[in-house]
Amino acid sequence: MTAPDLFTVLESTWPAAGRHDIGPWLIREGQGGGKRVSAATAQPGWQDEDIPAAEQAMAQLNQPALFMIREEDVLLDQALQARGYRIVDPVVAYAAPCAELARPAPLPMTTFAHWPPLAICTELWAEAGIGPGRLAVMDRVQGPKTALLARSQDRPAGSAFIACHHDCAMLHALEVRPTLRRQGAGHNILRAAAGWALDQGAQTLAVVVTLGNNPARSLYSTLGMQIVGQYHYRQFGPVQGALKG
Repeated sequence: MTAPDLFTVLESTWPAAGRHDIGPWLIREGQGGGKRVSAATAQPGWQDEDIPAAEQAMAQLNQPALFMIREEDVLLDQALQARGYRIVDPVVAYAAPCAELARPAPLPMTTFAHWPPLAICTELWAEAGIGPGRLAVMDRVQGPKTALLARSQDRPAGSAFIACHHDCAMLHALEVRPTLRRQGAGHNILRAAAGWALDQGAQTLAVVVTLGNNPARSLYSTLGMQIVGQYHYRQFGPVQGALKG
């Protein structure tokens, strides 16, 4: 999975409410869906003097000035740093073949794929801060998609969202209740996600995670997933109160 493929899959499986070409910028309208759908990205030909136009466009959407910095955006990263922008949420992407992740399959009655999300899934997400704005992102996805519910000790333990773009599936919004962690719910969700993706014709399962989320990164590594890309955000002003996710 290459970096361009990664960002194409991200755009398709976690889409913004709106996308606006403003000069050399792609401005995303997030409507509360998190950083991924609210960050601006540079297109070829941008100049330092073009940055205020992006800032103004985001302000008109009532969004903070926020830029996604991909590996090829070294000069933009430097220009924003010089303007006082801070790094926010460095992100790492993992991927693995679905066929390898799907085996062994979760035991019966431990993990369920379903759409639309059951009320218990939205409850689990709400407990983790994933509210209506992110649920609206899930609703916007046009391709194959599903919610996953994991159970542990006969109780709802975790939930996730997965969607496909061509032959790649991406897992989003994976959350496990703190009191039920380290009991296999995360493993079961990844295995079930890979099995569902195979049924849709996907060959690769990918997921993105913040660099500092060591438990999640350990889970992905344990399952044999490999790092396939990375990016971070630059936001102007204090990070406190910034968009999550």
